[in-house]
Amino acid sequence: MTVLVTVQTELAEANARLLATAATLTDAGVRAPSRLPGWTRGHVLTHLARNADSHVNLLTWARTGVKTPQYPDAATRDAQIEAGAARPAAEQLADLRDSVACLDATIRELPADAWRAQVGGMRPPPHPAWYCLVRRLREVGMHHVDLDAGYGPADWPEAFVARELRDCLRMWPRERSTISAVRLLTPDGETADEWRDLGAGPAVAGAPADVLAWLTGRSAGERVRVVPEGQPVPPPPPWLTGVAPADLPATPPEDY
Repeated sequence: MTVLVTVQTELAEANARLLATAATLTDAGVRAPSRLPGWTRGHVLTHLARNADSHVNLLTWARTGVKTPQYPDAATRDAQIEAGAARPAAEQLADLRDSVACLDATIRELPADAWRAQVGGMRPPPHPAWYCLVRRLREVGMHHVDLDAGYGPADWPEAFVARELRDCLRMWPRERSTISAVRLLTPDGETADEWRDLGAGPAVAGAPADVLAWLTGRSAGERVRVVPEGQPVPPPPPWLTGVAPADLPATPPEDY
């Protein structure tokens, strides 16, 4: 289970970076728009706090065997975010710190066998509890960018980018794809990896972080290009059509 230890360490580091950014925000900064349409930074911070709580629910389910939904329902989740969005910066930071600390304690105290238990989010498919760590890392990494407070896709750790790209490919919506292939480039512009047979449309190329930013809606594709050049970069295909890849094993593979 060394992969679990590695991912837990990555999550702790991601949380530390997020909290450091949150600590720089003033009351006016919290009220400022985020990169997400219709959401302030306060909405993003509140969502991240409540999402940490929701993963405590899933890990409690894994530990006890008693079904504990991630959220009561979508309407309750949205209402909680809206209710907390306008709070002052100090209150936002304290809430986020507390929720992160509670999730961290839950992770550290979870029995080894519980990581194999099946749990489920608000959308299918169900997944083993260890994938909660990956899902929470995704939330922190993506929404840290969405705060629009100095942290961007170029700041994503290489391991995070590689994992998220693999999961994008595992959950690729071929019937709704806007591209046929992806070339992942090295800093020197050489092809490091290539995904083929993705569906209809042109091929695109870019550095891994730039491709991930485009695929997840965290950029408009400014550093992604169509191959061969001459056409505009199309809109990305739908991202995260499920909460997890289907048929994940009970223990994390080495590539996670």
